[in-house]
Amino acid sequence: MEFSSEANQRIARLAAHLQPQMEESSILRRADCRAKGGSPGFKVAILGAAGGIGQPLAMLMKMNPLVSVLHLYDVVNSPGVTADLSHMDTGAVVRGFLGQPQLESALTGMDLVIIPAGVPRKPGMTRDDLFNINAGIVKTLCEGVAKCCPNAIVNLISNPVNSTVPIAAEVFKKAGTYDPKRLLGVTTLDVVRANTFVAEVLGLDPREVNVPVVGGHSGVTILPLLSQVKPPSSFTPEETEYLTNRIQNGGTEVVEAKAGAGSATLSMAYAAVKFADACLRGLRGDAGVVECAFVASEVTELPFFATKVRLGRTGAEEVYQLGPLNEYERVGLEKAKEELAGSIQKGIAFIKK
Repeated sequence: MEFSSEANQRIARLAAHLQPQMEESSILRRADCRAKGGSPGFKVAILGAAGGIGQPLAMLMKMNPLVSVLHLYDVVNSPGVTADLSHMDTGAVVRGFLGQPQLESALTGMDLVIIPAGVPRKPGMTRDDLFNINAGIVKTLCEGVAKCCPNAIVNLISNPVNSTVPIAAEVFKKAGTYDPKRLLGVTTLDVVRANTFVAEVLGLDPREVNVPVVGGHSGVTILPLLSQVKPPSSFTPEETEYLTNRIQNGGTEVVEAKAGAGSATLSMAYAAVKFADACLRGLRGDAGVVECAFVASEVTELPFFATKVRLGRTGAEEVYQLGPLNEYERVGLEKAKEELAGSIQKGIAFIKK
């Protein structure tokens, strides 16, 4: 049965939408369409866009008015996620990239690269169990960043962040592209949880609460500075203990509640977008954009540490000191540093071995 040329074109048009990353082979190239797309804005890539964090993260970034181009990369299922999100009537143009051979195309020309790729934590798994799998994934992806968009700001979500940020730093150093201001470990979920749990205890709207969370991004390395909460508040020793423990174990709370069906993906995607949006506002030149992040730091004797940073056109333009700590926080800081030192070393050793 012969198809008319009109039918062929219609099929080609459908195929182009269903497999955006194959667009070159279609009869009707997207370049020939009138909708060239792209409001003025930034080019953002998500590496690991088809995963549990990646999908809601991609959807929220598609809704962000600061994004003009959104590249979705994964080793599986990215064409489907791309087709799905491409139907949303928001400004960002979405393109999908599938598998290692398309990594470089996904990264070329990007302003911001968000990396949630890797395997999630399952019940009974420690963040260290994740290490060997995710360390290799982060290494490969960061080699792509170094080659294709060395000036992009990198938001690293893949756990364990305490080790994957040092891995990324070593990869960039090897490639000769390392700029410590542009590599940011995303700890925003700790802040989001702290704001929520503190607001519950104080009977406030969480949007009015700001809790600095410093240190790292797992267990005892997560140190909420409750003495510096805004609005200024005081807590009993019992409240301090309860809040600190709940903030430190928020991830485990979700892993156990999901009972084998995953880890914190939706709240993580929300937190990642909150942080990515702050990075984009910094890139745009907005003043006074301050968030907590795990960065190269001289605040302590450790090479990396999470504190408040001021985000600007070149990434983390200023890393803030810890400020005054109470006795409980000083003890917590020593515990955090001890654990963090090992995690950082583990990441560096992974690349240097």
